[in-house]
Order: sequence, then C-alpha cells, then structure tokens
Amino acid sequence: MDRTVRIAAAGVISLAAFWLVQIWPPGAAPGCADAMIRAGRIMQGAIQAIREARDHAGAGFDLRNDPNRTGLIGPEYSPLATTVGDLEAKRSTANPNFAGLIACLLYQAGVKPGDTIAIGSSGSFPALLVASLAAAKALDVQPVTILSLGASSFGASDPEFNLLDIYDVLHRAGICSAPPAAASIGGEKDVGLDLDSSVRDQLAKRIRAAGVPLVHEPDLARNVSERLHIYERLATGRIAAFINSGGSYANIGTSRLALKVRPGLNANLSVPGASERGVLFEMSARGVPVIHLLFIKGLVAENGLPWDPVPLPGPKILPLASAGHTAGRFWLVSVAYFALMFLLVAYRS
Repeated sequence: MDRTVRIAAAGVISLAAFWLVQIWPPGAAPGCADAMIRAGRIMQGAIQAIREARDHAGAGFDLRNDPNRTGLIGPEYSPLATTVGDLEAKRSTANPNFAGLIACLLYQAGVKPGDTIAIGSSGSFPALLVASLAAAKALDVQPVTILSLGASSFGASDPEFNLLDIYDVLHRAGICSAPPAAASIGGEKDVGLDLDSSVRDQLAKRIRAAGVPLVHEPDLARNVSERLHIYERLATGRIAAFINSGGSYANIGTSRLALKVRPGLNANLSVPGASERGVLFEMSARGVPVIHLLFIKGLVAENGLPWDPVPLPGPKILPLASAGHTAGRFWLVSVAYFALMFLLVAYRS
C-alpha cells in the first residue's frame, strides 16, 4: 500500500470515528430511556395545565421573566420572597427534560413501580416539584409530598399563585393522585420568621383552608421528626428514595455538611449530629437514597441539559453524567480507531 493510499485511508477512518462519536445515541441507564421520554411528556402536559389555569384566572404572564409562558416563574420581589434567586436557573428547571432526568435518577436509585418516594419541596423551584411529580407518575410510584411555601425570588413567589396553588393544579390535572401530605410556611426556621406577620398568617390560613396539615415547628429536630412521621405513616411499603428540591431549613438542616452534598443522586452521606440534621440527612442515615435538586448549573452541565432555553425543548434521552456506559462507548470507538491506525501504519506491503 503506497503512502498516498495510506493517508487517504487514515482520513476516512478519522472521519468515520468522528461521525460515530457525534451520532451515537446519548446514554441513559439501561431500562430508563423510555421513562425519560414519558416523564418529559407528562411534564409538558403539566406545564400546559398550569398555563391554562393562569389564563383562566386572568393572571397573565410576565413575558420578560417567563418568555416560555410556563406560569412557574414568579416575581423578583414580593411579600412571599425570602431570599435572592437566580432567574436563569429557575427558567432552566422548567425544561420538561428535568422530569426525565429525575425519572432516571429514581431508576438508578432502585425505585420500582409501586414504591413510595418522599418529596420535600420548597417554593424556590416550583418547576422541580412539577418535574418530580411527573417523574413519579412516569415510573408508577407513589409520591408523598411536603411543601414549604417560602420562595426565593422568581420562584413560586406570587402570593396569589404559590406552591400550594401550583400543586392543586397538578392534582386536578391528574399529575398526582393525592393532595400534599403536609405544608409549612417555610422561610426562616420553617415558620416564616423572615416574612411579615400578616403574610405568615395568610399562608397558615391558606394551608388550613385547603385541608392540608400544617407543620409549624421552629425546632429543627422536632420539625424533622414530624415530617418523617408523616412520610412513614402515608408510605405504602418502603420509602425507596427522598427528593429534596430547593434549600428549605427543614430539609437541608443547619450543618455545613449540606454544602458537600452533590446535586443528583447520593447514597451514604456523611451525617451531622441530630441537632443539625435536616430530612435529607435523616433519610440518608436510614439508608434511603437522596436525590438533591440544588446547584442547578451543575446539574444542567453534567447531564446534557441546556441552560435557560427559549423555547423549551421537547422530551429526549439525556447523556447522564452517571451513565458510565456512555463513556464506555467513547472508549470503544477510541480503541478501535487507534487499532486501525496502527495497522494502517504497520502495513506497508
């Protein structure tokens, strides 16, 4: 084989390898690809239901902050807002593929149809509540959900359309089959110490009027104990996973170890003392896998999700960071490529 032919062959092999790496389907844990698509479609329907509810109520949309008209982006400043929030992060979580990501993380955690999962959701990321419930429906698991109504800016910070109202729309739309297991005011000490007293009273009345049990306990250990009792009482069988959405006092706790919890699926966390433990750590101490939905930029970057997409993309299979077989495919192509190149160079006759 002369030199010109070898160079041409090397070019063809290089182009073929590049093409394979580019077009090879992205990875997903075996068996959860279909669940990803189902969850994404369910979340699409959920967002449409929320959109229609706001239209019906004449609430309208702030198209500057919510160009996708999701109804899941609240005002920056409101009596209900407790902390500063990142608008782009809030909009990024409204992507229906977040439901697909959570479905696959639940699958990787070993959750099976018929299991119960516990969800603790603050008002800071209402789209993550929607995504979690859509994922639960896609996997045919039973969610037991406790809400904290306090919200950072651009979250469920509209006093007239808070997290409890969003959940109610999802319940009526059939996205979830049961009302919330409980709700708290949220914010400082989970009892809204950072909110105006009139806002605290209004939220407590709203929770009671909805027939939802009110968790109102500023002591962290007792608050966590009350929440765990609710989860365990309503679980049908084992609690197969805990999803934490946002950074509520009761779910995160007060330990600096919370800063070391990586976004996504976690097992065997380093657990702080009981006086600093939020529900997240207490669940891990009991051997329950924890899905931590915070630090959104990292979740997006690691799992092939777009940042702040307009318009929202349709459901698709994501190249999850935890799907090791995706890396395996890359190395398979690489080994084959270098083996062929070596043979090409070695073959001179």
